[in-house]
Amino acid sequence: MIRAGTGSSTAKNPRSAALEATAAALQQAGLRTADCAFVFASTAYGGAFPMIVRSVSEAAGTREVAGCGSIGVIACGREIESGPALAVLVLGGNTIQATRLFVPQLRGRAREVAHEIATTVRPRLGANNLLCLFPDTYNLEPEPLLAELARELPGVTVVGGGATEDGSVGETFQFCGDVVSSNSVSGMLLAGEFDINLGAANACAPLGPTHRVTAVRDNIILELDGRRAWDVFAEAAGPLADDLARALSFVFVGIPLAPGAERIARGDFYVRNITGASSDHGVIAIAHRPRVGDTLGFVLRDAERSRTELKATLEAMAARIAQPPAFGLYFDCVSRGSGLYQMSDHDSAYIGQYFGQVPVAGFFTGFEIGPMEDRTGLLQYCGVLALISEKPA
Repeated sequence: MIRAGTGSSTAKNPRSAALEATAAALQQAGLRTADCAFVFASTAYGGAFPMIVRSVSEAAGTREVAGCGSIGVIACGREIESGPALAVLVLGGNTIQATRLFVPQLRGRAREVAHEIATTVRPRLGANNLLCLFPDTYNLEPEPLLAELARELPGVTVVGGGATEDGSVGETFQFCGDVVSSNSVSGMLLAGEFDINLGAANACAPLGPTHRVTAVRDNIILELDGRRAWDVFAEAAGPLADDLARALSFVFVGIPLAPGAERIARGDFYVRNITGASSDHGVIAIAHRPRVGDTLGFVLRDAERSRTELKATLEAMAARIAQPPAFGLYFDCVSRGSGLYQMSDHDSAYIGQYFGQVPVAGFFTGFEIGPMEDRTGLLQYCGVLALISEKPA
């Protein structure tokens, strides 16, 4: 039986916060000690991160601790986006075996890091596996790492998100056991007999038709449909194009999951940033390397469209579920939350509406790792929910 519980705290004293959140999580789970603990702590605790992870480990009675620092945390139906905030999820029972992992020195070593992760977890794999990763957003190239993990660990479900900070530090921190480090990846392998139900809700919706790339240099698109790329972008952006900085905060590129697809629709595309644009030169630069003949579209980050997408994602997950979830992990892009919806606890309220008081913990991410059709991929502007249930009898 899976026993799980979450706890949160906004206490200013970091040790008090760790003890309070862990005690609440253990109480909800009906445990005196846990097999593992996930810990997500806001930047406000800063230099106290080592004390926090040691305190959680001691209070939960386990060394299998993993997590990261973040601009905000998610637990107990709340999304705490500023100030001191701590979220703890504990697991116990005889269904899941947990193994923490840590790899330092990410920068420039994406494929090597993937190999080290695979070497650590491969001997611990079970019938079902959920690999949760919390890398340094600033120093990892996620796409080559995820591609290498797919080759080395076929069939293993991978989720997670890039650690974040509030801009006051300039680096992010990863937690593993009693280690706190930057330029690293921490994580937890959950292995055993259980069901995994994944969903990814995109905050962006298509703006008009798709376009074919007709001229490109590296990541700089010169032409779309035989026209200047800037002109096509400006048409899609509408009045936003008059304020380029604002436009690039709301308008992005949607890449079809199926290469060459003639349209992009819900669940059929992923998002990449437009990193620059020039009306004088007629070009746009994107965080992707398309080829001539590829299709892409423009998408808009919008609260109402995001809400509709979230509800559709949760409805699809609820329809798939055979057993009530025992717990969940939620990785939510920093561009969502109250800044998008103009209200707090938005996504958590909908998760509660569809799945009741299931223990869910997570944090606000720099990027998301989640499902892209039949594979794991790098997501942006998404909320990724992983729900774990007992296997039906």
